[in-house]
Amino acid sequence: MSTRLRDLEIRHLTALRAVVEEGTFADAAAVLGFSQAAISQQIAGLERAVGMPVLDRPGGPRPATLTPAGRLVLGYAHRILDRIDQAARELDDLASGTGGRLVVGTFQSVSVRLLPRLIAAMRAERPDVAIEIVPGELLPELAGLLIEGDVDVTFLDQRVKHPDVAVQVVLHDPYVVVTRRDDPVLGHLRGGAYPVAALGERPILGPEPHHAHAQTEAWLAQHGVVPRYSFRTNDNGALQALVAAGLGAAVMPLLAVDESDPDVVVLHTRPRMPPRDVYVARRTGASATAAADRFYEMAVGLGAGRLLQLSAEA
Repeated sequence: MSTRLRDLEIRHLTALRAVVEEGTFADAAAVLGFSQAAISQQIAGLERAVGMPVLDRPGGPRPATLTPAGRLVLGYAHRILDRIDQAARELDDLASGTGGRLVVGTFQSVSVRLLPRLIAAMRAERPDVAIEIVPGELLPELAGLLIEGDVDVTFLDQRVKHPDVAVQVVLHDPYVVVTRRDDPVLGHLRGGAYPVAALGERPILGPEPHHAHAQTEAWLAQHGVVPRYSFRTNDNGALQALVAAGLGAAVMPLLAVDESDPDVVVLHTRPRMPPRDVYVARRTGASATAAADRFYEMAVGLGAGRLLQLSAEA
């Protein structure tokens, strides 16, 4: 094969399309803002790369016409230039945050309680942004996905420190006791709160051990409670269903609780257990995207660092 198509350049294709659309080298030069000599040079470069003439130049006022090779090359030129124009539009959308893809890391309770509102708000404001959800198991998994660039923004239950990551608190999520309505302790409550000491006298349901759970156990231990676990699961819905079935009480973040469940009672602890903070984190620097920045702002605005309240108190 005698052609040297690897020497072909975008400007060659642009010149060919302009000459065909405008009819003459002079008119093509005027449209593209070049001299007629520059257009002639571009067509000559194209023909060297193709290895044969692409235009028949009759001279005078008559328009240049395509040769068979020129018709073949022009078909590819249209497709290539259209794809470049599409890439330019998508890059503009990515830069402005009005298009492109946004990958969001999340964990179970946020996915149920916060994420639907945020996605709805993002879709309403920027409908052309394609949003993908990546579920994970808190730290270190979600933080690792963010740092490695597998997600653009993520929710966390602990603050992560990294030079290329920005983090803000979304809300303070209180821990609550979830118990059955026939729990005998409910008949002796003071101030509508569940006494922590009573948790040491009954079976407890809880998640598999992890860093946040270790903090919860440490706090309970400080108040004289060593939990006796009857069952462990990281599925929040299953945990609440086990409570409703009478297998024990659970200490859960309020964000993880379905307060509309008629078979359980949800109460603050006495004394109050410190809440867990829910954070949103995004990448910074050259890897940041405008869509991720906007989602991050929306998440912070939704929570505004407030304490999540029990429905009965709202």
